[in-house]
Amino acid sequence: MIQGVETKKLRVIPDERGWLMEILRNDDSLFVRFGQVYVTMAYPGMIKAWHYHKVQTDFITVVRGMAKLVLFDNRKDSSTYKEINEYFVGEKNPILVKIPHLVWHGFCAVGGKEALMLNCPTEVYKYDGPDEYREDPFTDKVPYDWKPKHG
Repeated sequence: MIQGVETKKLRVIPDERGWLMEILRNDDSLFVRFGQVYVTMAYPGMIKAWHYHKVQTDFITVVRGMAKLVLFDNRKDSSTYKEINEYFVGEKNPILVKIPHLVWHGFCAVGGKEALMLNCPTEVYKYDGPDEYREDPFTDKVPYDWKPKHG
């Protein structure tokens, strides 16, 4: 696992009315601080990648559908430099993934349905100077092939 990345199995609490799933609590061992909460959606076959933050830590889960969340450690001083992690996150695997700043990440919907991702980052989005650095999903800077793996 990439240095600084943590995961948390999410707790689903069902009853006769439906269910509740806790995502992130301020008493979780992986909690850092609160900035804001937002959702983003990917259509089937679409890739939302690559980006990283210089300050912000992300706490990501998928609340509808399934997504392949991919991380790439491009931090030269990291013990996991150049490591890639794949997580299949969503209805069939409800986990929270903590993504440290400077780690490239992106996702795509898998399973033929939209994926609705929820993020609880440590910072608020600054419209006039966002802490977001982007690359094309197929850049040579990240050695990852987004094609599904068959076999």
